[in-house]
Amino acid sequence: MRPRTLFGAAALGVFAAALWWRKNPSACPYGQRFWVEAPHPVITRDRLRAVLRPEPGERLLEIGVGTGYYSHDLAEWVGPDGTLELFDLQQDFLDHVMRGAAERGLANLVPTQGDATALPYEDASVDAVILTAVLGEIPDTAAALREIRRVLKPGGRLVVGELFGDPHFTTQASLKSQGANAGLDYQEHSGNWFAYFARLG
Repeated sequence: MRPRTLFGAAALGVFAAALWWRKNPSACPYGQRFWVEAPHPVITRDRLRAVLRPEPGERLLEIGVGTGYYSHDLAEWVGPDGTLELFDLQQDFLDHVMRGAAERGLANLVPTQGDATALPYEDASVDAVILTAVLGEIPDTAAALREIRRVLKPGGRLVVGELFGDPHFTTQASLKSQGANAGLDYQEHSGNWFAYFARLG
């Protein structure tokens, strides 16, 4: 088989896999964690901090933590008097992040395994919720957003990060619509069409 033909077949296979994954949303398995460990162009930690505007002592909830690309920084931003609730469908990811936290001497992270459509937190108990390249992975996005709104304190904020190329990429227009349906107003964003952090509340 010619190299050009082989490349075309491989590209078609990748496209088909991405299309199937988009129509059948699911979380990235721990065995393929290299996808979430790769650099995050545009949706940097500094950009997240600028949109989130965390304060010492706050209680944050990160849904879909991956290997902790943002987690340890989030925990440091709220300080020892604050709390970072880690929530993920897969225990392996939670264990991975907690090992990293121990190595960095962080003791304000609380891991919980579960489904984002049934968050085990009290009403109005969280200052901010963070999801990065996660929202589109949740099969029932509407239910997850309703749960997020329920656990947010009055004036609390939801920060969603998205990066084009992710099979579950959510556009800003779609996020605005989904957020409005859950009673969350789109407030601002940082980035561009292809990669951004947006804040809702």
